[in-house]
Amino acid sequence: MSLSPDGGRGSPVIDVQFDRPGRRYDAAAPLVVHSRVGGVDPESVRALELSVVWYTEGKGEEDLAVHAFERIVDRDALLAALAGHDFETRLPASPLTYEGVIVKIRWCVRVRVFYAAGRDYVSEQEFVMGRVPPAAPLAVREAPC
Repeated sequence: MSLSPDGGRGSPVIDVQFDRPGRRYDAAAPLVVHSRVGGVDPESVRALELSVVWYTEGKGEEDLAVHAFERIVDRDALLAALAGHDFETRLPASPLTYEGVIVKIRWCVRVRVFYAAGRDYVSEQEFVMGRVPPAAPLAVREAPC
């Protein structure tokens, strides 16, 4: 069994509940999530960050952009947020989630717990923005004889 960053056993349990079934959102729609962090000694936590980010995967350089961000450090607010916290933002018009053959665009809600000992723990929960169908690989044609 491994030690968590706060000196306890195991990792924190981060629960993120989305306000839409299937975690599917239209562009420019509101996104509301409720987060809860368990399995940690609240006194060992010095900050909590919640963010909505998009990033690319695939060939070439990978991009990452933060759309919305909240950092909680006030002790009373932090203790309340660990027990349960609503985070809300309006999504932008783009980029939309994309399952390409070479490049993929992903959206996620990221919850990061910062410990007094200097370590941190990150949980990412993906969601889909837009309704772009997945790309299909091009069929390879045989050259005519």
